Amino acid sequence: MKHMNSEVKEERTSNKKRIDLFLVPIVLIAAFLNLFKIWTDEYANAYYTAAVKSMLQSLHNFFYASFDPGGYVTIDKPPVVFWIQTISAKIFGFHGWSVILPQALAGIGSVLLLYVLVKRTFGVWAGRFAALAMALTPIVPAVSRTNNIDSMLVFTLLVATWMLFRAVRTAKFGWVLAAFAMIGVAFNMKMLQAYMVLPAFYVFYVVATKITWKKKISFLTTATVLMLAVSVSWAVVVDSTSADKRPYMGSSQTNSVLELAFGYNGINRLTGNTSVTGSSHKQPAQTQQQTASSETKQNSNSSADSSQSSNQRKSSSSQKMQAPGGGNQNGMFNTGNPGPFRLFQKGLSDQISWLLPFVIFSIVGLFAGVKFKGPYTTKQKESLFWLAWLLPVAIFFSIAGFFHQYYLIMLAPPMAAFAGAGAVALWSMYKQHNGWKSWLLPGGILTTAALQVYIMSPYVSSIGVAPIAGVGALGVILALVLAVRKQRKNSLTNYLGAVAMVVLLAMPAYWAMTPIIYGGNSMLPSAGPDSSSGMGGPPSTATNSKQSGFNGMQPPGSSSGNSSSNNQMQPPSGSSNSGEMQMPGGSSNNSQMPNSSSSKSSSSKRKSGGMNAEVNKKLLNYLTKNNTGEKYLFATTDSTSAAPYIIKTGEPVMAMGGFSGSDPILTVSKLKAMIKKGEVKYFYLSGMGKGGQSDVITWIKENSKEIPSSKWQSTSSSVQQGPSGNGALYEITLK
Repeated sequence: MKHMNSEVKEERTSNKKRIDLFLVPIVLIAAFLNLFKIWTDEYANAYYTAAVKSMLQSLHNFFYASFDPGGYVTIDKPPVVFWIQTISAKIFGFHGWSVILPQALAGIGSVLLLYVLVKRTFGVWAGRFAALAMALTPIVPAVSRTNNIDSMLVFTLLVATWMLFRAVRTAKFGWVLAAFAMIGVAFNMKMLQAYMVLPAFYVFYVVATKITWKKKISFLTTATVLMLAVSVSWAVVVDSTSADKRPYMGSSQTNSVLELAFGYNGINRLTGNTSVTGSSHKQPAQTQQQTASSETKQNSNSSADSSQSSNQRKSSSSQKMQAPGGGNQNGMFNTGNPGPFRLFQKGLSDQISWLLPFVIFSIVGLFAGVKFKGPYTTKQKESLFWLAWLLPVAIFFSIAGFFHQYYLIMLAPPMAAFAGAGAVALWSMYKQHNGWKSWLLPGGILTTAALQVYIMSPYVSSIGVAPIAGVGALGVILALVLAVRKQRKNSLTNYLGAVAMVVLLAMPAYWAMTPIIYGGNSMLPSAGPDSSSGMGGPPSTATNSKQSGFNGMQPPGSSSGNSSSNNQMQPPSGSSNSGEMQMPGGSSNNSQMPNSSSSKSSSSKRKSGGMNAEVNKKLLNYLTKNNTGEKYLFATTDSTSAAPYIIKTGEPVMAMGGFSGSDPILTVSKLKAMIKKGEVKYFYLSGMGKGGQSDVITWIKENSKEIPSSKWQSTSSSVQQGPSGNGALYEITLK
């Protein structure tokens, strides 16, 4: 106890010391990468931004995280992060940047927390390098510059880590409870993803605390019960509330938060469930309907139509054949194919794996000579914590059937911690000529440089040959020189080691800046020269972003005047499945490739949040003028058509099938009752989102009058044609 008390006093003394001047530029770098030009993102992720707009209007919407102001359906995530975003919007006003700001600050906070966590045990230089590695991990600022949840989630888990480390140092049970309760809070941010760190928490507490096994089991059991109670607290309240007194739980199939947590946001991520009834984003049936709809609208005079139709049929066939995780070379949403080397594949490696070989060499060095039965040093115990965080998460991403590139931010803290701690440890082993361990430093430098060359090689057309050749050549030269000079001790060797670290961080730093240089995508954030496309892969996966994936969508009722061949959703070149599903908020409207001049022009506002992140003013004027007191401005199939109108007007717009259009929320009888009550009379229907509501849509078409397009359809040619651009507006009035 005396030793532990002395550690606490030592910590308080160190906190009173002056600010680490080396940390200041690292924090400034993180602030620049996370904050610069976030004010140019007008809508952010429109799906979530619309929810914030709705939550600002009432405590009812705020508590349930309602997607629409009418309280019809919630978003597909729990509310804590959106509570924070709503508070930010309340303080600073409702803007794209005000809903992004909390995540940007969380990204900076994670850099500072990692510095504090690593510095205490591994030394100040280890803390500095870990913080810098965290700041420059490309996916970290890419996610933090959006209103997606993951940056805040990682920050919360690092706060929980700080509490756990303090619990071990002070031997105070209260800190253990606080640490696990914080994981419960994180669960209410992104559900089961928060639990990915639990192996690290359990292993570390068991190994690091010097108390009896009886107390360990008792303390961990109590802390786990508290964590579970905090985790399900909101879910229990919501699921216990009568369904007619709250919004439908979006993206669930049974109107249940717990089903959402363990199904759609849980097991389905691992299995890659593609069925509509499986509550997945992936909607093959919906896609086939879109394809069929598009094919019926072909212009027989257009020579491009037959080719386009053929491409669609090939895409549908490819979708049927693909395995979980994607059937082409880049996988679903460019996340590669499941396997032990998935993190080295294109699409993932350039987001997170730049320092992965160095991390592996660091792990070898840090655990060299460790005996299974102990005793363990503090460094070894904390190294075990970071390893128990890293391995399960890495395994998940290696085998998971469905996730997005930005989820990889979960790997950033342990990898950055090992990069910082390993840099100091390997350098010490190298300087001390510690047998085979002294070769780990040059080996780590050489293999890491080789991987970075591999990562950059598909981007030759975007970044040129020079940086690729430079990193490769310098990596080989520095590794060889360090190997040759292994027996010499002088200042030149020290400089060589520092230069090697700079070389290994140079390209990750450039990649981390790409969302600023080329523009980001708030719906599917990723880093790289094509960061604005939202598909985060080499140029070969999207040779023409104007026709790829979900890019270039138009608002409901806009007519581009393009040939009908543009009316179909086309997958990226070389990717047969990228067009098969829609994601929260849709995709970017400015998603050009890096060589496009418009992609580099970020001085104007970017409406990068939704497939239809534009408002058709003629449609809006018509609906507003002809509203006779209805609760909903109009109803539509899914959230992508509704979100921009909610953001623009703050008026209730009903997404009948929730986010993707597949939620079984509405029945014909319920809709009849709503119409008779005068709650809704206008319906905008397109080829999107029929999923589980085909009966409702059929009834609407059979019992309504179609409004002539001349009264509401825009004739603007400034926006590209998309799958929801050829919809129709219907009016129903029942007595």
